[in-house]
Amino acid sequence: MAEFDKTQWSEKDFAYGYLEAADIYIVERRRFLEILKSFYTHFLGVKKQNRVLDLGCGDGILVHELLKIDDSISATLIDGSEDMLNKAKERLAGFKNIQFIRASFQELLHTDLHLSDFDLVVSSLAIHHLTLDEKKSLFSYIYSHLNPCGYFVNIDVILPPTERLENWYLQLWKEQIIETQTALKLEDNYGDIIGKYKESRDNKPDTLSDQLNALKDLGFRDVDCFYKYGIFTIFGGKK
Repeated sequence: MAEFDKTQWSEKDFAYGYLEAADIYIVERRRFLEILKSFYTHFLGVKKQNRVLDLGCGDGILVHELLKIDDSISATLIDGSEDMLNKAKERLAGFKNIQFIRASFQELLHTDLHLSDFDLVVSSLAIHHLTLDEKKSLFSYIYSHLNPCGYFVNIDVILPPTERLENWYLQLWKEQIIETQTALKLEDNYGDIIGKYKESRDNKPDTLSDQLNALKDLGFRDVDCFYKYGIFTIFGGKK
Protein backbone atom coordinates (compact mmCIF):
# COMPACT_ATOMS: atom_id res chain seq x y z
CA MET A 1 0.00 0.00 0.00
CA ALA A 2 3.05 2.27 -0.08
CA GLU A 3 2.07 4.40 -3.10
CA PHE A 4 -1.55 4.80 -2.04
CA ASP A 5 -0.55 5.70 1.52
CA LYS A 6 1.31 8.73 0.15
CA THR A 7 -1.88 10.22 -1.28
CA GLN A 8 -4.59 12.33 0.36
CA TRP A 9 -7.07 9.53 -0.16
CA SER A 10 -5.43 7.47 2.55
CA GLU A 11 -6.46 10.18 5.05
CA LYS A 12 -9.84 9.49 6.65
CA ASP A 13 -10.84 13.14 7.10
CA PHE A 14 -10.02 13.99 3.50
CA ALA A 15 -11.90 10.99 2.11
CA TYR A 16 -14.99 11.61 4.24
CA GLY A 17 -14.92 15.32 3.45
CA TYR A 18 -14.96 14.49 -0.24
CA LEU A 19 -17.97 12.20 0.14
CA GLU A 20 -19.94 14.82 2.04
CA ALA A 21 -19.45 17.45 -0.68
CA ALA A 22 -19.36 15.20 -3.77
CA ASP A 23 -22.69 16.44 -5.14
CA ILE A 24 -21.34 19.99 -4.98
CA TYR A 25 -17.85 19.32 -6.34
CA ILE A 26 -18.77 17.01 -9.21
CA VAL A 27 -20.59 18.77 -11.99
CA GLU A 28 -23.73 16.85 -13.05
CA ARG A 29 -22.92 13.93 -10.75
CA ARG A 30 -26.50 12.74 -10.61
CA ARG A 31 -26.72 13.03 -14.39
CA PHE A 32 -23.65 10.80 -14.71
CA LEU A 33 -25.30 8.16 -12.53
CA GLU A 34 -28.46 8.23 -14.63
CA ILE A 35 -26.41 7.84 -17.81
CA LEU A 36 -24.58 4.87 -16.30
CA LYS A 37 -27.90 3.21 -15.49
CA SER A 38 -29.16 3.94 -18.99
CA PHE A 39 -26.00 2.39 -20.44
CA TYR A 40 -26.44 -0.70 -18.30
CA THR A 41 -30.10 -1.10 -19.22
CA HIS A 42 -29.44 -0.65 -22.94
CA PHE A 43 -26.40 -2.90 -23.30
CA LEU A 44 -26.61 -5.38 -20.40
CA GLY A 45 -30.10 -5.20 -18.97
CA VAL A 46 -31.54 -8.11 -20.94
CA LYS A 47 -29.14 -10.55 -19.26
CA LYS A 48 -29.49 -11.27 -15.54
CA GLN A 49 -26.80 -12.09 -12.98
CA ASN A 50 -24.20 -9.86 -14.60
CA ARG A 51 -20.85 -9.65 -12.85
CA VAL A 52 -19.69 -6.10 -12.13
CA LEU A 53 -16.27 -4.82 -11.03
CA ASP A 54 -16.01 -1.33 -9.51
CA LEU A 55 -12.46 0.05 -9.46
CA GLY A 56 -11.82 2.75 -6.87
CA CYS A 57 -15.33 2.19 -5.56
CA GLY A 58 -15.38 4.90 -2.89
CA ASP A 59 -18.61 4.58 -0.92
CA GLY A 60 -20.11 2.13 -3.43
CA ILE A 61 -22.53 4.54 -5.06
CA LEU A 62 -22.06 3.17 -8.60
CA VAL A 63 -22.91 -0.41 -7.66
CA HIS A 64 -25.76 0.80 -5.45
CA GLU A 65 -27.30 2.68 -8.37
CA LEU A 66 -26.98 -0.37 -10.63
CA LEU A 67 -28.54 -2.60 -7.99
CA LYS A 68 -31.58 -0.31 -8.00
CA ILE A 69 -32.35 -1.44 -11.56
CA ASP A 70 -31.01 -5.01 -11.37
CA ASP A 71 -30.69 -6.68 -7.98
CA SER A 72 -29.43 -9.90 -9.59
CA ILE A 73 -25.99 -8.33 -10.06
CA SER A 74 -22.98 -9.82 -8.29
CA ALA A 75 -20.32 -7.20 -7.67
CA THR A 76 -16.70 -6.88 -6.63
CA LEU A 77 -15.68 -3.50 -5.21
CA ILE A 78 -12.02 -2.53 -4.95
CA ASP A 79 -10.52 0.51 -3.23
CA GLY A 80 -7.20 1.35 -1.62
CA SER A 81 -8.90 3.06 1.32
CA GLU A 82 -10.25 0.94 4.15
CA ASP A 83 -12.38 3.91 5.24
CA MET A 84 -13.99 4.10 1.80
CA LEU A 85 -14.62 0.36 1.79
CA ASN A 86 -16.30 0.64 5.18
CA LYS A 87 -18.60 3.31 3.74
CA ALA A 88 -19.34 1.04 0.77
CA LYS A 89 -20.15 -1.83 3.11
CA GLU A 90 -22.59 0.41 4.99
CA ARG A 91 -24.27 1.53 1.78
CA LEU A 92 -24.60 -2.00 0.39
CA ALA A 93 -25.55 -3.76 3.60
CA GLY A 94 -28.36 -6.19 2.92
CA PHE A 95 -27.41 -6.92 -0.69
CA LYS A 96 -26.16 -10.39 -1.57
CA ASN A 97 -23.24 -11.47 -3.76
CA ILE A 98 -21.08 -8.43 -2.94
CA GLN A 99 -17.31 -8.75 -2.40
CA PHE A 100 -15.01 -6.06 -1.06
CA ILE A 101 -11.25 -5.99 -1.67
CA ARG A 102 -8.76 -3.49 -0.31
CA ALA A 103 -6.12 -2.88 -2.97
CA SER A 104 -4.59 0.06 -4.79
CA PHE A 105 -4.46 0.11 -8.57
CA GLN A 106 -0.74 -0.61 -8.40
CA GLU A 107 -1.39 -3.69 -6.27
CA LEU A 108 -4.12 -4.74 -8.65
CA LEU A 109 -1.65 -4.67 -11.53
CA HIS A 110 1.18 -6.45 -9.75
CA THR A 111 -0.61 -8.88 -7.44
CA ASP A 112 -2.69 -11.87 -8.48
CA LEU A 113 -6.01 -11.30 -6.74
CA HIS A 114 -7.58 -14.29 -8.53
CA LEU A 115 -10.44 -12.24 -9.92
CA SER A 116 -12.88 -13.86 -12.29
CA ASP A 117 -14.06 -12.20 -15.51
CA PHE A 118 -16.76 -9.54 -15.56
CA ASP A 119 -19.57 -8.36 -17.78
CA LEU A 120 -19.06 -4.73 -16.78
CA VAL A 121 -16.13 -2.85 -15.27
CA VAL A 122 -16.88 0.64 -13.96
CA SER A 123 -14.86 3.35 -12.29
CA SER A 124 -15.63 6.87 -11.13
CA LEU A 125 -13.15 9.69 -10.58
CA ALA A 126 -10.29 7.38 -9.67
CA ILE A 127 -8.23 6.48 -12.74
CA HIS A 128 -7.07 10.08 -13.29
CA HIS A 129 -4.73 9.55 -10.32
CA LEU A 130 -2.56 7.31 -12.56
CA THR A 131 0.04 8.34 -15.12
CA LEU A 132 -0.77 7.64 -18.76
CA ASP A 133 1.44 4.53 -18.79
CA GLU A 134 -0.31 3.29 -15.64
CA LYS A 135 -3.68 4.03 -17.20
CA LYS A 136 -2.72 1.96 -20.25
CA SER A 137 -1.66 -0.91 -18.00
CA LEU A 138 -4.94 -0.70 -16.08
CA PHE A 139 -6.96 -0.59 -19.32
CA SER A 140 -5.12 -3.72 -20.44
CA TYR A 141 -5.89 -5.39 -17.11
CA ILE A 142 -9.54 -4.47 -17.49
CA TYR A 143 -9.65 -5.87 -21.03
CA SER A 144 -8.16 -9.15 -19.84
CA HIS A 145 -10.82 -9.45 -17.11
CA LEU A 146 -13.85 -8.75 -19.30
CA ASN A 147 -16.05 -11.49 -20.64
CA PRO A 148 -16.51 -11.49 -24.43
CA CYS A 149 -18.77 -8.52 -25.30
CA GLY A 150 -18.22 -7.11 -21.80
CA TYR A 151 -18.05 -3.33 -21.29
CA PHE A 152 -15.82 -0.80 -19.56
CA VAL A 153 -17.31 2.54 -18.47
CA ASN A 154 -15.17 5.23 -16.87
CA ILE A 155 -16.52 8.41 -15.28
CA ASP A 156 -13.58 10.73 -14.82
CA VAL A 157 -11.92 14.09 -15.30
CA ILE A 158 -9.69 14.65 -18.32
CA LEU A 159 -6.97 17.09 -19.39
CA PRO A 160 -8.27 19.51 -22.03
CA PRO A 161 -6.16 19.60 -25.23
CA THR A 162 -5.39 23.33 -24.90
CA GLU A 163 -4.91 25.83 -22.09
CA ARG A 164 -7.65 28.09 -23.50
CA LEU A 165 -10.18 25.29 -23.34
CA GLU A 166 -9.05 24.30 -19.86
CA ASN A 167 -9.54 27.86 -18.58
CA TRP A 168 -13.08 27.87 -19.92
CA TYR A 169 -13.90 24.40 -18.54
CA LEU A 170 -12.63 25.35 -15.10
CA GLN A 171 -14.73 28.53 -15.23
CA LEU A 172 -17.78 26.41 -16.07
CA TRP A 173 -16.95 24.20 -13.09
CA LYS A 174 -16.66 27.20 -10.77
CA GLU A 175 -19.94 28.67 -12.00
CA GLN A 176 -21.71 25.37 -11.42
CA ILE A 177 -20.36 25.10 -7.87
CA ILE A 178 -21.49 28.67 -7.09
CA GLU A 179 -24.93 27.95 -8.55
CA THR A 180 -25.27 24.82 -6.42
CA GLN A 181 -24.10 26.63 -3.28
CA THR A 182 -26.63 29.39 -3.88
CA ALA A 183 -29.48 26.97 -4.53
CA LEU A 184 -28.72 25.04 -1.35
CA LYS A 185 -28.06 28.22 0.65
CA LEU A 186 -24.69 26.93 1.82
CA GLU A 187 -22.44 29.19 3.83
CA ASP A 188 -19.19 27.33 3.14
CA ASN A 189 -17.22 28.32 0.05
CA TYR A 190 -16.49 25.31 -2.15
CA GLY A 191 -15.01 27.29 -5.03
CA ASP A 192 -11.47 26.66 -3.81
CA ILE A 193 -11.76 23.01 -4.88
CA ILE A 194 -10.68 24.01 -8.39
CA GLY A 195 -7.37 25.44 -7.19
CA LYS A 196 -6.81 22.40 -4.99
CA TYR A 197 -7.56 20.11 -7.94
CA LYS A 198 -4.97 21.85 -10.11
CA GLU A 199 -2.33 21.95 -7.37
CA SER A 200 -2.67 18.37 -6.15
CA ARG A 201 0.09 16.01 -7.23
CA ASP A 202 -2.38 13.15 -6.83
CA ASN A 203 -4.22 14.31 -9.96
CA LYS A 204 -2.66 13.23 -13.28
CA PRO A 205 -5.40 13.68 -15.88
CA ASP A 206 -4.68 12.91 -19.53
CA THR A 207 -6.49 14.02 -22.65
CA LEU A 208 -9.61 12.21 -23.70
CA SER A 209 -8.11 11.44 -27.12
CA ASP A 210 -5.02 9.78 -25.60
CA GLN A 211 -7.20 7.54 -23.44
CA LEU A 212 -9.64 6.65 -26.22
CA ASN A 213 -6.70 5.78 -28.46
CA ALA A 214 -5.23 3.61 -25.70
CA LEU A 215 -8.49 1.66 -25.49
CA LYS A 216 -8.60 1.22 -29.26
CA ASP A 217 -4.97 0.04 -29.35
CA LEU A 218 -5.82 -2.65 -26.78
CA GLY A 219 -8.64 -4.01 -28.94
CA PHE A 220 -11.68 -2.37 -27.37
CA ARG A 221 -14.57 -1.84 -29.77
CA ASP A 222 -17.29 0.83 -29.81
CA VAL A 223 -14.82 3.15 -28.10
CA ASP A 224 -16.30 6.58 -27.58
CA CYS A 225 -16.97 9.47 -25.26
CA PHE A 226 -20.50 8.76 -24.05
CA TYR A 227 -21.02 12.10 -22.32
CA LYS A 228 -18.99 15.21 -21.50
CA TYR A 229 -19.31 18.43 -19.54
CA GLY A 230 -16.11 20.46 -19.44
CA ILE A 231 -13.40 18.31 -17.85
CA PHE A 232 -15.96 15.74 -16.65
CA THR A 233 -16.62 12.85 -18.99
CA ILE A 234 -17.92 9.32 -19.41
CA PHE A 235 -16.07 7.10 -21.87
CA GLY A 236 -15.29 3.46 -22.50
CA GLY A 237 -15.66 0.57 -24.87
CA LYS A 238 -16.58 -3.06 -25.47
CA LYS A 239 -14.43 -6.18 -25.56
